[in-house]
Amino acid sequence: MSHLAFHTKLFTEVFVTLLVIMDPVGTIPMFLALTSGRSSKARRRLAWQAVLVAMGVITTFALFGQQILNYLGITVAALQGAGGLLLVLVALELLTGKQEQRAEDAPTTNVALVPLGTPLLAGPGAIVATIVFVRRGDGVGDGLAIAAGIIAVHIVLYLALRFANVILRVIREGGVLLVTRISGLLLSAIAVQLIANSALAFARQA
Repeated sequence: MSHLAFHTKLFTEVFVTLLVIMDPVGTIPMFLALTSGRSSKARRRLAWQAVLVAMGVITTFALFGQQILNYLGITVAALQGAGGLLLVLVALELLTGKQEQRAEDAPTTNVALVPLGTPLLAGPGAIVATIVFVRRGDGVGDGLAIAAGIIAVHIVLYLALRFANVILRVIREGGVLLVTRISGLLLSAIAVQLIANSALAFARQA
């Protein structure tokens, strides 16, 4: 029967861990920066699309993560390095203002897929944490607890992005420009940290 019981403690661990890693509050400035120049309706659409993409990625790795990495011969370190390099490109666009220009020139560009959905929301850290929790799980009860934790986190993510427009009304476009530059700086730091972690992991494996 213990294998069928819903484990509240595991649910809490999954929810809190993924919430800290995916950081809904910290994602709001990135979201506002990447969707600068778009209408409120477009922002709402991008919010749920980004969350759906993130949930799809996390769910896929929860179900098949270890098998995918093993089949492709990819290590967690390589995953971190790739995510870091991708974020470097996005950070440079935010710092130089090219993101805003691209949004005006190509309003159909879907930033909900990359970089919002992945790797900003469903990044290497969230993917690795999910794989670790799935490895720990034992039975249907644990599986339900992990699934519930993942769903709960993505509900919080959606609410944070959905109401980002409220923040926009307060800080206005000038504030978004400032947030964009700060976000670019923070994002570049996150990218460097991912690459550094990847390099250290490779060094330990050598």
